[in-house]
Amino acid sequence: MTHRIHLRKFVFLLCIAVAAGCLAAAAEKPPLTAEWVYGEGSHVADVPEFQWLNDGTALLYDTRVPLAERTLEKLDPANGQPHPAVDMKAAVASLASLAKDSGVKDALPWPDAMDGAGKQVVYVIQGDVFLLDLASSRFTRVTESAATEKDPEFSPDGRFISYVRENDLYVYDVAGKKETRLTSDGSQTTLNGTLSWVYWEEVFGRRDTAYWWSPDSRSIAYLQSDESGVPVSTFVDFAPVDPRIIHQVYPKAGERNPRVRVGVGKIGDASTRWIEIDDKPYEWVLRVKWLPDSTRVSVQTLNRTQTEMGLYFADPSTGVARLVLTESDPFWVNTSDDLFFLKDGAHFLWASERDGYMHLYRFQMDGKLTNQVTKGEWALASAGGVAAWLRRAVVGIDPEQDWIYFTALKESSIERQLYRIKSDGSGLTKLTTEAGTHRITMSPDARYYFDVYSNIRQLPALRLCGADGKTRQTLAPPRPELLPADMQYPELLTIPAADGFPLPAQILKPKNFDPAHKYPVILFVYGMPSIPTIHNAWQPALLNNQLLLGDGYVVVGLDGRVSTGISKKLENTSATNPESTTADLVAGVRWLKSQPWVDGSRFGVWGWSGGGTMTLTLMTHSKEFKAGIAGAPVTDWRYYDSKTSEMVLGLPEEKAEGYERASLVKRAADLSGHVMLIFGSYDDNVHPQNEYAFMNELIKNDKMFEMMVYPMRKHGFTDPPARIHLSKTMREFWRKNL
Repeated sequence: MTHRIHLRKFVFLLCIAVAAGCLAAAAEKPPLTAEWVYGEGSHVADVPEFQWLNDGTALLYDTRVPLAERTLEKLDPANGQPHPAVDMKAAVASLASLAKDSGVKDALPWPDAMDGAGKQVVYVIQGDVFLLDLASSRFTRVTESAATEKDPEFSPDGRFISYVRENDLYVYDVAGKKETRLTSDGSQTTLNGTLSWVYWEEVFGRRDTAYWWSPDSRSIAYLQSDESGVPVSTFVDFAPVDPRIIHQVYPKAGERNPRVRVGVGKIGDASTRWIEIDDKPYEWVLRVKWLPDSTRVSVQTLNRTQTEMGLYFADPSTGVARLVLTESDPFWVNTSDDLFFLKDGAHFLWASERDGYMHLYRFQMDGKLTNQVTKGEWALASAGGVAAWLRRAVVGIDPEQDWIYFTALKESSIERQLYRIKSDGSGLTKLTTEAGTHRITMSPDARYYFDVYSNIRQLPALRLCGADGKTRQTLAPPRPELLPADMQYPELLTIPAADGFPLPAQILKPKNFDPAHKYPVILFVYGMPSIPTIHNAWQPALLNNQLLLGDGYVVVGLDGRVSTGISKKLENTSATNPESTTADLVAGVRWLKSQPWVDGSRFGVWGWSGGGTMTLTLMTHSKEFKAGIAGAPVTDWRYYDSKTSEMVLGLPEEKAEGYERASLVKRAADLSGHVMLIFGSYDDNVHPQNEYAFMNELIKNDKMFEMMVYPMRKHGFTDPPARIHLSKTMREFWRKNL
């Protein structure tokens, strides 16, 4: 009996100690405020930067450690032990000796470019190029000019550095320390090796990628853009006393686009050979890629209506191009980065939606189809990337074992999983096992890969895995200890559309949710084709949504079928039935309103960019919403850029009725509910003209509205003060109106 009493006392004391520890841990949790969310909280999902090298090793840079402790590290995946690749203190001191006002104090950031061997890296600092030799930790100043250099790249052999200055291409010989000008006709309207805005945004996904080294390091293929005649938009700053005027070359629907052609320049030769594509007219150059032997370069083109894409192989010595294959679609052809030339020299891989789903095909070099590699009612999906509309699913190719590694939506449209398959279409195998999102980057030899893994409840982790799918090492585990206490996580589900189609959705409920209580609901939407918002992945918006939960709202996300990315068949619904997304979202809202815990009289909706457009669409085409916030919305597609507007609606001169029907300006009088419009005065993506036109119609029709303009901010606000202010502004609007 005495033993039992002592045991009970021990358990009691242990429970008290554990409880005290939990309370202490909770006390150390960060406060949930907008200041934290857009300050320290914006880094809780960070993982180290990484780059595979030619020999199958990798460089790492861990931003999760204090600045003074950061350095570039070399990782050999065979042993999994990173070690410093540079003496960071010596490198910082070396830079300071060359550029006293560099702004670099404790540690260098992640490089702007590195050579394939991992021996040299480049930084652009205050508009000049600096070369760092990692072994010696010493810098060399490459440029010292009044003009700004940008977009540096190493040649494949590491002997040269290329960059753009004042719209011309330059090449720097590292050993000879000599600069050579590759082009000389760059001007305000002629761009060599750098992109016009519409190409930067819509074609290359916010990457200024406009030149490409040949594999033998002897030539550079580049885009030349002629912007003369393309309309120019203007923005007015609030400073200085007499405000500066900013000009932007920006083609809108139906207007003249930049004229773009492909040229090839040889190192040491100032002349250019232009690629001649004259068998049929084209409007857009989508991609340029060298063939492995450097004797040919591939060029992808697209016609103005975006219904026909051509793949050409060109001889850079003569400029003669030959059409290899054509992709067509009655509505529009999507761009993919999945073009790979196989080591056998006789075939290439190509991604196509010709059967209604994005799949891989194997072609002979003359364009004759050998076989379809992947097939089924599912689609390839990007493994990661900057812009959602860029598509690259193939992450590695092992020619010896004949494996092609790719990511896809085979299991679920809200996940990204890794698979491999033989080039003849046999042996399909799923390699990743955990439900969620795997963002894969594979080594050049296809022996290892980095997996940035997360799910709806777990922060991202960086793992090193073998080609068999097994985890070799977790290089950066998730850090839940950095999250506030009492985090709430979304429930993933599907909501039936009017015809029963399962619409991907998520519901985020407040702590101590009471199903007998009726809650106001805030719906987040986007609505553009094949850009889903519902993912089984960590979502940065979850932190700000915790603030809304604390205010007593249920927060919901919902995708219409057009947005899911499941197939081109569904995506084309937006062309055959322009109201389909609106109908799907309204059906979802009505289903939500039928739930006993929803206060249907207090339903809000909001979105940004395409989501701002969808917010206004829902509020002018239905009466389901008491309030809505439209961030940076397109209100008339004639005000938006030519590439996207014409993709969705066609050419204005041919589809005038469609543009009229899609114009929200024309529907302003039908607005139902309280609305707030939010935008940046320097939004060079969705111009403020969109909001002004809509507001003017609201005024004409005596419709009251609220507005918040953020001075000299662009489309997405990046500075913490603006993001904090935006969060508080939106919460105050919901408080007043829901």
